[in-house]
Amino acid sequence: MKNNQPAEGSQEAAHQVRLPVSKSTIDLVADLIRKQRKRLGTRWRKVTPGTQAITVLAVLRHDQRLLDMAGGNDVSASTVRRWVIEVIGLLSARAPRLDRALKKIADDGGVVVPLDGTLVRTRRRTGTENRKNYSGKDKPHGLLFLALTDEKGT
Repeated sequence: MKNNQPAEGSQEAAHQVRLPVSKSTIDLVADLIRKQRKRLGTRWRKVTPGTQAITVLAVLRHDQRLLDMAGGNDVSASTVRRWVIEVIGLLSARAPRLDRALKKIADDGGVVVPLDGTLVRTRRRTGTENRKNYSGKDKPHGLLFLALTDEKGT
């Protein structure tokens, strides 16, 4: 006879994360999600845009496991993955294109464009995709984040 009851004394545990981002960052992401839901005409969702923003930022900032974040919000890991992909798309749509950024710097009289970059660590991918995001110099898996600035740092 199978017993699908939890072990005696076991209880569900919530996973908490200290998220070192400003309230304005959380509000920005939540507003983007809210506008996207309105644009799509979404009638309801399991969580509010603020909760979705905090969950996605925790995944992106701390590389939290999707399953851990899903359990605390009563959704599946695939739902959290979908939220992350949705927010990355919304944030990337706000970024200026390279040609437009360079044109703006030139129009403002800028002649020097410092280029800076950092490696944002990610989880190791499986299969043939494994080596694509591996940095031979720094040795971890990650994505290269580049930034162009003018002389003033803008």
